[in-house]
Amino acid sequence: MSYARVLCAGLLGMEGRIVEIEADLAPGLPAVILTGLPDKGLNEARERVRAAVVNSGQTWPQRRITVNLQPATMPKHGSGFDLAIACALLTAAGDLPAAPLDGVVLLGELGLDGGVRSIRGVLPMVAAAVRHGVSRVVVPIANAREATAVPGIDVRAVDTLERLISFLRSEAHLLDLPDIPEPPPASPGLDLADVAGQELGKYAIEVAAAGGHHVAFFGPPGAGKTMLAERLPWILPELDDDAALEVTAIQSIAGVLPPHSTLVRRPPFQSPHHTASTSALVGGGTGIAKPGAMSLAHRGVLFLDEAGELAPSTLQALRQPLESGRVIVARANGTTEFPARVQMVVATNPCPCAQPAGDQACICAPAIRRRYLARISGPLLDRIDIQVHLRALSAAQLMTNDAPTDSSMIIAERVAKARAAAAARWSMNGWQTNAEVPGPQLRRPPWRLPNNDTKVLRTGLDRGRLSVRGFDRVLRLAWTIADLDGRQRPSREDVDEAAQLRMGEERADRINRPFSFSPSANRTTAWKEP
Repeated sequence: MSYARVLCAGLLGMEGRIVEIEADLAPGLPAVILTGLPDKGLNEARERVRAAVVNSGQTWPQRRITVNLQPATMPKHGSGFDLAIACALLTAAGDLPAAPLDGVVLLGELGLDGGVRSIRGVLPMVAAAVRHGVSRVVVPIANAREATAVPGIDVRAVDTLERLISFLRSEAHLLDLPDIPEPPPASPGLDLADVAGQELGKYAIEVAAAGGHHVAFFGPPGAGKTMLAERLPWILPELDDDAALEVTAIQSIAGVLPPHSTLVRRPPFQSPHHTASTSALVGGGTGIAKPGAMSLAHRGVLFLDEAGELAPSTLQALRQPLESGRVIVARANGTTEFPARVQMVVATNPCPCAQPAGDQACICAPAIRRRYLARISGPLLDRIDIQVHLRALSAAQLMTNDAPTDSSMIIAERVAKARAAAAARWSMNGWQTNAEVPGPQLRRPPWRLPNNDTKVLRTGLDRGRLSVRGFDRVLRLAWTIADLDGRQRPSREDVDEAAQLRMGEERADRINRPFSFSPSANRTTAWKEP
């Protein structure tokens, strides 16, 4: 036989696709020709496969070899086709039986010594095999646990090409799957109780976690903006199975999933540097687009520290993904879509000089302050539900730790109850959090609130201090606040409280009447009228 066909899988953005590897051996000068839109890394497979075959004790066929990757119109990239190419060549040369390879997907990169190395994106590739009706898949031993996260398929592991050849000849067995290691003791994580003062900031983080809302912190250096943002993932619930599969697949494609890992359950946290490019933040790059920090934070937290230092064009690129929950990267050779359902936390100083003492020590002219804050544009800021201005701490606030404050564990329990209430309310529509509910849904019966309860919002909208999008986002915040308090529907006080979280103390005061912050009996931190 001079022809053979073996199944493999590739990636097109986030989606795995089945690829058929065809090998044909014909008389002529010895050469290896790859067709089917291979990239540079795949073209180099010719030398990797040749060395691996020879160093595995096999004879390299001295013929004209043509390897075709179908479908020919799909771009192929990466080194995960090596193992399938080697088996297709040896089968076409008559050195391997074809029957054991029927209906089996082979994945893996080959080293020059014949070793099978781990590859990126195994989870979505195996998922594609299941959709294609494949019942068995062979993967590198380092990717075996990741592959078993996909139900409905028989996963086999291999460490060398020689072992796979012996197995196909019925001379040896493949490796058993590695044992699942004992999970390490649960890390307590970062505790909100460690943040001195800033009760308003802590409450904003709690509300954001309970409803899936975006947050913006404005304040001088050392006020606690970064500490608050870094503690948000530790009060979020663990990911369910569907979300964990999505997050694990993204990390696998990006190559940041540790070896022998199973599903990722902890919401991810991404904090790109303020010099990050647009491609690094939302995805892109040359050739096939790759996921950026926004997609790596899918179902978790994207923290933009020193947001005022980010390039304005980079910040503007966030606007559409924040609304749609996905990133669409268009290139000349195709369009790639990545999920990006994130909770964004923005932190920035109020001006370039950023005096630790706050505004009273600022040396910036008013025009400079306005220009600096304008780097976060109005349309982007309008998409951020909670906007909180933090003040510098005094020595008394910093050194006084006697006041009781809730730990992240206690807050996480309240967040879980609030999320459960929201999920039960919106389950018929497929929404899990209040932040996902469309605004029109909240403005129609039976969810529409009485006019008297939304007076502050209607006043702000009529006076041009609140957009229609902001109106809807305040309603979502009000529902989250009611969920945290265990009520079925928001009250007028909840709406007023949500308006202040949305518009800040100064703007809320101008719209209707002032509010003050104080503890309440049923919640550690709450708002009430003075």
